[in-house]
Amino acid sequence: MTRKETKVINIGERKIGGGNPVAIQSMTNTKTEDVESTVAQILALEKAGCEIIRCAVPNMEAAQALQEIKKQIHIPLVADIHFDYRLAIAAIENGADKIRINPGNIGSEDRVRAVVEKAKEYEIPIRVGVNSGSLEKNLLEKYGGVTAEGIVESALDKVHMIENMGYDNLVVSIKSSDVMMCVKAHELIAKKCPYQLHVGITESGTLYSGNIKSAVGLGIILYQGIGDTIRVSLTEAPEHEIPVAELLVRHFAERPGTFPVLHPERYSPTEYRRRTNIQVPVVHSEPLDGFRVIEAVSGNPTAELRAAILNLDTPEPVVVKRRYEETSPEALAVKAAADLGVLLLDGLADGIWIDAPGFAEDQVREIELMILQAARVRFSHTEYIACPSCGRTLYDIEKTLADIKSRTSHLSNLKIGVMGCIVNGPGEMADADYGYVGAAPGRITLYKGRTVVARNIPQQEALDRLVELIKADGEWVEP
Repeated sequence: MTRKETKVINIGERKIGGGNPVAIQSMTNTKTEDVESTVAQILALEKAGCEIIRCAVPNMEAAQALQEIKKQIHIPLVADIHFDYRLAIAAIENGADKIRINPGNIGSEDRVRAVVEKAKEYEIPIRVGVNSGSLEKNLLEKYGGVTAEGIVESALDKVHMIENMGYDNLVVSIKSSDVMMCVKAHELIAKKCPYQLHVGITESGTLYSGNIKSAVGLGIILYQGIGDTIRVSLTEAPEHEIPVAELLVRHFAERPGTFPVLHPERYSPTEYRRRTNIQVPVVHSEPLDGFRVIEAVSGNPTAELRAAILNLDTPEPVVVKRRYEETSPEALAVKAAADLGVLLLDGLADGIWIDAPGFAEDQVREIELMILQAARVRFSHTEYIACPSCGRTLYDIEKTLADIKSRTSHLSNLKIGVMGCIVNGPGEMADADYGYVGAAPGRITLYKGRTVVARNIPQQEALDRLVELIKADGEWVEP
């Protein structure tokens, strides 16, 4: 794998960019002002392998707590700020090694300048973060909704604003819960931006499905040498994010062998084009009559399979196959998603075959179907767009998501957003069929699409009301 060349910057004592190893990040979900709990979680994350940690700073108490937290931890600390520029300044003054802001919601240009001047004074980097949920109205109108091009333009507008203030100690982060959109956005911005890129698939969901979704998207991003820091965002205890991030970084550190492509014009990394007119991609246990099965045998399966497909003289549909000797279902799912999901995202493959002799057929089929769904080519499960939670979360999102799944996971072809707060929630789940968003402590707002249908209702009523809404729309079937 050839890494994209980016500038080198320091986050605390950690160097990123310029070919340095990809650094693994996570984010606390404690109240940052609760120093004892926050430090305990960071120390657990350090033990798990986390190399950079981010904390939400929603109030001045949280900003002031950073000073004491810094004294007790051993990895760089990033402060995550929305809306109030004074919190960004206070976080820098209290020892943050980097700040994460979205200049679009900090306020006027003068307020952004005040933050930039403080970052200059302390010589710390600014991470310019843009999520699909925070896209500006003018860009939504320009591109007809949330698009990869809009996300990139938004991020570059903010980068140029800060550059014009005389500062270039920057990291850029662009995220979306839509895997295909996220991949395309990273491919586009990597060509236009010399700065370090923090990569991740936001609102991935729970441990198993979220790992697969992240592996499909991050697999193609890392495979192209894009990314200087990485986070796998899961609606789980943050320590669970680290193993899959480590696995992905290791998996793409060495990709041996080159495979000549006779027809490179048939493939464009930033353009999705289906090779065939197959409407429903298949898994290996389904009839494969009329499909050509191509099996990877090298240590670089993605490149091997892509070249083999592009070199075909006939447009016959292709099932991509690889054998895995994994003993852990999580490792099997992540590696297969990273190796084979890429070819589904590219529009090159029409089916997937995971040869895993250590696992039952039903288990392998389930993983294959989840990879197809993560690549947005076949839907067989209810999909949950769920935030990983942070210090701003207004309820126990892990338990709530589990409760919602227990009532709705039997439904197919539905997308349900479960968001901890309103910072990015409504925007991130804009393409969901239904949404469940924290509005205040103990209060929930329900959405149908982008429309609010019940505002600030008691949380103890919210799940029943969500089920009633699905039933009223005729989308419900009995389990």
